[in-house]
Order: sequence, then structure tokens, then C-alpha cells
Amino acid sequence: MSVAGFRKQLIKGCQLVSEKVGAAEGTKLDQDFKDLEKRADITSKAVVEVVNRTTDYLQPNPAHRTKLSMLNTMSKIRGQTNNLGYPQAEGLLADCMMKYGMEMGSQNNFGGALVAVGESMKKLSQTKDSLDMDVKQNFLDPLQVIVEKDIKDIQHHLKKMEGRRLDYDYKKKRQGKIPEEEIRQALEKFHESKENAESSMCNLLETDVEQVSQLAAFVESVLQYHRNATEILEELSGDLERRVQECQSQPRREYRLKPRQSFDYGRTEQSNGGYTSPATSPPAYSPGPSLPRTSFKNRASAEPSCKALYDFDPENEGELGFREGDIITLVSYIDENWLEGRLHGKTGYFPNNYVQVIVPLPQ
Repeated sequence: MSVAGFRKQLIKGCQLVSEKVGAAEGTKLDQDFKDLEKRADITSKAVVEVVNRTTDYLQPNPAHRTKLSMLNTMSKIRGQTNNLGYPQAEGLLADCMMKYGMEMGSQNNFGGALVAVGESMKKLSQTKDSLDMDVKQNFLDPLQVIVEKDIKDIQHHLKKMEGRRLDYDYKKKRQGKIPEEEIRQALEKFHESKENAESSMCNLLETDVEQVSQLAAFVESVLQYHRNATEILEELSGDLERRVQECQSQPRREYRLKPRQSFDYGRTEQSNGGYTSPATSPPAYSPGPSLPRTSFKNRASAEPSCKALYDFDPENEGELGFREGDIITLVSYIDENWLEGRLHGKTGYFPNNYVQVIVPLPQ
């Protein structure tokens, strides 16, 4: 809580007492004291807020921060000296990449690259841990001392001063009923507390040289972290560029789809080998205008071909797609369910129940 916040609570809590004392005006604080208090209040707020925001910067995940704090507290209760480290996001990403990269194997280009990036992410995580440690020792810990000592001293003296000011005002208003010596002592105690409060606030404001030095240490730690991170990432970038060039220089392996295994459910008319035709009832085939009628003798000398009865969209690499009415040149006979053909310069497999053979392949 800030210095001004403490004063507001004290004044609010003493309003009832002031009302009972009387309507006489209480002792006023001089403007210099008010200015000093305002400056000290802003400084104390800045220190507390900077400590909190720096912690958020170093450890951005609030759930992890809470869990880590709880586990470290339990470790202290149990007498364990080793504190758990904050799980850096770079480290978590590194674990994921290295796990799957190793499962793929070093012979796999993508797997090897994943392992390389994961190792660099692990180094970044370790560099981030070093940043956490440096900032904690050289920046957060000194500021925390200010929070726990200097700012608490100011709050203590302001609280004591406010109580003695109210006591003096009360006795001054009852002058004549209370001995003069008692009133004088109350005034002395008020001045003593006011001087102590002034001294503690001045001590806080006069440490600006140390605070600027601590800020410089913080910036140097962050700068060193980015230097190390840049070095790690530049080395990784060069390694990945080399891997890309190696992959491009390697011949591309062609994958030929194996014909699907057919299942014999008994001899049925126009069996489609396990495929479901696009139409529930296939339309009757009629030759198109571009296909003149030829005799069986002429067909035997023509190029083996077939006509598509339905649209066929390939689902696997190596299959040949076509549209209803396309004339496909037959290349080879695969099995009782599959043919190989050529259309528009492309060669591939297709199910024979999607086409009607015009000129069969030679036996």
C-alpha cells in the first residue's frame, strides 16, 4: 500500500474521534511537508509497481508463478534448499520439438531439423534462466529491500505522526481542563514523529543514485540476454539454411501407389471392387458424337481406350482423375478391378467400373 493510501485510511478512521473533539480546526501540516510526502508517495508507488511488472516480464504466466511460489514455500517448510525454476516457454517448446524429432529419426529431414531447433530453444531457455537470476540479484532484490524497509518505515512514522497529531489537537481543544505540561508534551511528540517521517521520506528520495544504478544493471542484463539469443538464433538460422540446400539437392523419391486389394464377396454382375459408384443407378451408356461406330476388326487395330461413365476424383497419389464422357487411353491391365490409363498427358490408376472399354488391351 502506498504512503498516501495509509494516510487516507488513518484520516478516515479518525473522523469520528475528530467530530467528538469539537469544531475547532486541527493542526495543519506545512506545504513543504506535503510536497515531500507527495514525492515519497510517487516514488514508493513506482518501486512497488516496477517490482510487480518486472516479475510479470520475466515470468509472464501467472498460473506458473502461483504454482512455483507455492512449491517453493512448501520446500522451505520442509527444509529443502533447492528452489524450483520457472518453466520457460522456450524450454517447453524445446521439449516438444525434440520429442517428436527423435521419434521421426535423424534420417528424416524434418525430424533432424526439429531436433536442431529444439536444442537451440533449450539454449534460449537456459539464457532466459540466467536473465532471471541476474535481474533478481541486481535489480529486484535491491528494490525489494526498499519496499520492505524504507517504505515500511515511512508508513510507520506517518501512522505514528497522525495519531500524535490527533492526540495533540484533542488536548489543545481541552485547554484549561488538561495541564499545560501535558499539552506541551503532546506537541513535542507530534513534532518528533513529524521529523522522523520527514527523515524517512528524505532517505527514500536520496537513494535515487542507487536506483538509477539498479536500472542500468537491469538494462545490461536484458541486453546481454538478447546478445546471447541473437548468437544462438543466427547459428540456428545458418544450420537450417544448410539443411534446406541439402534437401533441395537430394533427388525426389517418387511414391507409386499400390493397387488396392480386392475382396471377393461372390460373383455379382458389374461388381465395383468395393467402390460405391457416385450414382445410385448408373446411367445407361450411349456412344458420344465424337465416337463413330466401327467394326470389331477396325477396333482391334485402333489404340486401346475406354470412355468414362462417371466422374472420378482421385483420393491417393498415382490415381488418374477424369470426368464423365472423357476418352482415356488404356496403358495396362492391373487386376480385375483396376486399369492404368493416360489422359491429358497424365498417367494413373482408376477403377474399371467407372469406365466402358471401347478398344480393349491386347491379350
